[in-house]
Order: sequence, then structure tokens, then C-alpha cells
Amino acid sequence: MSKAKPLLVLAAAGGIVAAVVGVAKAQRLSSASPLTQVAQFDHQVTGVAVAADGRRFVNFPRWTDDAPVSVAEVMKDGKLKPYPDDRWNEWRSARANELSVEDHFVCVQSIVPDGRGNLWVLDPGAPGNEKILPGAPKLVRIDLTTNSVTKVIPIPEDVALQGTYLNDIRFSPDARLGYITDSGTRGAVIVVDLESGRSWRTLDGHPSTQVDKNVTVTLDGKPLRRPDGRQPMFAADGIAISADGKTLFYQALTGRTLYSIDTALLASDIAEPQRAAAVKTVAHTHVADGLWMSKAGVLYLTSPSDYSIKRLNGSAVETVLTDRRLRWPDTFSEGPDGRMYVTASHIQDTNWFTPGAPASIRTQLFSFAPVR
Repeated sequence: MSKAKPLLVLAAAGGIVAAVVGVAKAQRLSSASPLTQVAQFDHQVTGVAVAADGRRFVNFPRWTDDAPVSVAEVMKDGKLKPYPDDRWNEWRSARANELSVEDHFVCVQSIVPDGRGNLWVLDPGAPGNEKILPGAPKLVRIDLTTNSVTKVIPIPEDVALQGTYLNDIRFSPDARLGYITDSGTRGAVIVVDLESGRSWRTLDGHPSTQVDKNVTVTLDGKPLRRPDGRQPMFAADGIAISADGKTLFYQALTGRTLYSIDTALLASDIAEPQRAAAVKTVAHTHVADGLWMSKAGVLYLTSPSDYSIKRLNGSAVETVLTDRRLRWPDTFSEGPDGRMYVTASHIQDTNWFTPGAPASIRTQLFSFAPVR
């Protein structure tokens, strides 16, 4: 096993010491404990968030079913409690004309704490991962102490374009900026000023945020295809940020390359050619969905194709654990004790890709010990 330090270790003079040009043979880390099931759900889960006090939250996008709750707290007995309340969770596709999309959760994709006592809810506003409902894309801030919504930031139509899918978000250490991946038809990294509410697109159409057409997503030993033969195309998806907030990492799901950029270059006054020239190739990886930079500086990556969790360690991609219960490991979060959490969203088991599958599928939340 390589003795190199985790990826977060950066040169003092600035940024990553060198781009990784190869991937070592994956190897299992003996320090990993077995995967533990935390909860099981009757609907498709994607996001998970663990608060500083250990409270756990999950979200359910309305992709193939009209889920009865969008964001929920996972109680100690495993039951779900709509969060922050029933009203925010009462929107349904079947009642789309009855309730406003601006102040209800429509199709929540991700939930992430900002480290300052808030849970942020990312709502792409595109039920079924299809057309965006006007006014629905938004970021919602919930105070974890009062359990109340304290801010709603709409993502305007010139940022959340038709075809955009707001996928995941990370925050600057001072919680002033949010960085969102757009995994839709025109990949990008969207930046949100969390104080003013202003947002803008960056790396819009840049090769690093786009689908790699040479990559085939493979699940259960065969290419992932829709019933009509189409291959799914997921652009910029996984995202992580260094502890100092200076480096943003991202990868297209339909891709095998991890990229990074200096977050200072994502400011609204930076010319796009300057940004484009500064994108770095960090590593040649694998088809990955979720990314997470842990407090210990370990960059974790999910690996749906082989039911595994991996990490980047210097120039090597290493397998942390493999478990066939991880049917599409999706999104990470980290507990206050460093324990890692990951959802299994079973995307390959949905009726998008499995003809005859029910609209609602059973999914899980798991946890595992961190790599030391």
C-alpha cells in the first residue's frame, strides 16, 4: 500500500503538487470496518446529511415516484419525520397546480450542512429529472436549532437553464459561497453568493464539466441503458472542497477524470478563458457519483459499477470497502465522530433502466468507519 498522504495535503506554495497521470491497482484497506445498515426506506433516497449533534437527515427526489416526503430526519427508531415540517413537504406531482413551488420542496436532490448550524436543501425543481418547473429551483436554509426555514434563494432561469439539473453542493469555510454541480445537458459549476442570493454559471460547457462520450456506465456487468437503448449521460456530478476552501474538486458521472480548480477563479469577475486555462486534472479515476473530503483530509469517491467506496491516496485509487448491498452508492456525509455515511439509491433498479420495476423502490442508508 502506498504511504502517500491523502489528497488534501497541498503544497504550501499553492495547490496540488502535481496532477496524477495514472491510477494504481485498487487495493482493499484493512483498516475499514464492515458496512453497517443504518436505515431502510420505501422510496428512492439520494442525499444524506449528518449534523454536528449527530442528527441524521435524508432526502427523496421525485424521479420515478411521487414520494410522500422530500426531506426527513431519521429518528433513533429508524422512522422518518418530515423536516423541517409537514408544510414544506406537502407538494406532490399529483397536486402540482395546487401548491406553490417557491415555498415547497419539489424535487430535492441534495442536503448538506454548512458547518455553521444550518442545513441547506438543494431543489432542482425538475420532477422526474425532466422539465424544470418555473420558480422551483432553489436553495433553502434551515436553522438546525430552531428547525425553521430562515432563507430561500431562488436560482433564476438564466442560471438554472432548461436541461439543468442541480446535483450537489459544497460550501466555502466561511459559508458565504456555495458551489453546485450541474449534471444536466450542459454541465457547469454554479456559484451562489449565500448572502446576496446572486448566482452565476462557471465552466459552462467546459470539457471538464461535460459527459465523456468515450465512457460507458456499467452496472451489474452490463452497460446501463434505458429500455429504448439510450445510455444515460450525466455531466458534472460529484463535488468536494478542500478544508481551506481554496480548491474545488469535481467529476462528471459519465466520466473517469477528477478535476480541480482554485475557487478564487470562480468569482463572477473572472473571465471564462482564464478559468478554463486553470482547470487541473487531478486523477484518472472510474465512474463515480458522490465525492466527499473528510475532516481528516481523505477524498472519498463512490463507485457504483463495483458496489464499492474508494479513496484517493496520493497517486493511487484504493478500495475502502466493497459490498453488494451498495447498489449505486450515491452520496456521502460525515458524522461528528468522523464516521462516514453513504446512501444506496438503486438507480439501476428503477423503471428507468429495469422495465417492469415498480415506481417506488427500497433503498438504504449505510455507515462505515473512516480510513485512518
